[in-house]
Amino acid sequence: MDIKNRSILITGISGFVGSRMARWLVDAGASVCGLVRRRSDGKVPPNLERLGIERDVRLIEGDLENISSIGNAITASDPDIIFHLAAQSFVPRSFVDPNETMLCNCWGTSNLLEAIRLKDADATVVFAGSSEEYGLVISSQEQYRRALEKYGVVFPEPERIPELPISETNPLRPMSPYAVSKVYGDYLMRNYWHSYGIPTVVSRAFNHEGAGRGIMFVTSVITSQVMKLKHGEIDSITIGNVNAFRDWSHVDDIIDGYILLAEKARRGDVYNQGSMRTNSVLSYILMGLEEAGYSVDRIETFHGEKIVREPTEPDRSSIFGLNFDKTKVDGMMLRGELEFVPEDEGVVVYSGSKRIRIVFETERFRPAEVPILLSDTKKIESLGFRRKHTVRDIIRDQLDHYLSDKERKGFQ
Repeated sequence: MDIKNRSILITGISGFVGSRMARWLVDAGASVCGLVRRRSDGKVPPNLERLGIERDVRLIEGDLENISSIGNAITASDPDIIFHLAAQSFVPRSFVDPNETMLCNCWGTSNLLEAIRLKDADATVVFAGSSEEYGLVISSQEQYRRALEKYGVVFPEPERIPELPISETNPLRPMSPYAVSKVYGDYLMRNYWHSYGIPTVVSRAFNHEGAGRGIMFVTSVITSQVMKLKHGEIDSITIGNVNAFRDWSHVDDIIDGYILLAEKARRGDVYNQGSMRTNSVLSYILMGLEEAGYSVDRIETFHGEKIVREPTEPDRSSIFGLNFDKTKVDGMMLRGELEFVPEDEGVVVYSGSKRIRIVFETERFRPAEVPILLSDTKKIESLGFRRKHTVRDIIRDQLDHYLSDKERKGFQ
């Protein structure tokens, strides 16, 4: 996309994705403005400072919950493209304070669209939806049976099992207040295209990670602990549900996708963004240990009932009709041959003469869990999208981030 000299407004510019997108756009020669809340300390948002672009972007004070401030930002920036990334995006927090999530994500999105309509702004809006909108995706008859037993009903009922990989036409079964808020924004974006002709595009991005990801997100929880272990600051890793499978992309691949959607996507339409692979939380930990220099010879539950030798060796088998990068332990879990339960208490990783404990913390399990996410990205690929990074690329970036002297200062 010829982005040079284009005017761009980013809501959420101070966040993990927004700041990296701003860096990309500045380097491409765009004029970048960002909507930011007033900071009581008056300082530049840390992510912008870390990326060295605090003087290259124009920050406009505003709040998504205040429609007049959004209108002022639109007038000041006169955008050709608006990337609407701002959100309360931490799923566990949405359970603790659902009203906060709804105010920011639902009311804030409504305010943005209304401000665009009232200002008659001529801007394409790319909305950051989420794979969490799909929620309870049915991967097997056994999982469906368990879901019915737990919830009593699954709506909409599955028309096919497995419902994987997940295409844009999969049913939406959001499993958190955050996910519900994103479904609202998703539909509202398309409604404003249909009703008012505002050119909107919805991106349903699957998990995207990299250096600088918030410490509360699971990949950072894992990689930060791996580096603390490496430096002797802790003697074990603690984690919640290691059975959860996620479709992890490098954040830079997702940003490439956002730019592509702004240029080529059909207005009023929805596009998945993801890696078209799925890996378990347990595999992410084991690969993190390997990238930090530990061998992973075998794993064994605390009570010794479950043992897997060479758990990270590549599994080349086809699952859900796809051949994607996964580990031996991933393949076993996806085929229903292995499952870890809270009663296992944890896993011991045998690394040469070392024994590394991975301790399960049951309080970290969500009230309603999304068991597996695996994207079908053929639709965005038809526009020309090509992913560039592996899961191990993501892990290495995160480990390097925590290893750097600058970041180590605030690491504890």
